[in-house]
Amino acid sequence: MLRATCWYLLAALAEIGGCYAFYAWLRLHRSPLWTLPGVVSLVAFAWALTRVEADAAGRIFAAYGGVYIFASLGWLWLVEGKTPDRCDLAGVALCLVGSGVILFGPRG
Repeated sequence: MLRATCWYLLAALAEIGGCYAFYAWLRLHRSPLWTLPGVVSLVAFAWALTRVEADAAGRIFAAYGGVYIFASLGWLWLVEGKTPDRCDLAGVALCLVGSGVILFGPRG
């Protein structure tokens, strides 16, 4: 479980970083060179997701959704300087519980 969590967190940071690079280029009018580390970061994201152990790719991707939401709120707080409110925190808690059920729930 700890190994999957680490891979998911790495994937989330890589995905958010890669997407932010394109956001910076297209929305913040930064240099198109921002896309180069963005592409590398998005490749790292895809690679990290393949490291999670599960019986189906779709299950890995579905469970990742909650981790991505958690990491996005961390980005909101640490990078953008906006504190998540109680609805943000309640929502991410629900998502993480759902992700855990998807990934670690007993299978028949």
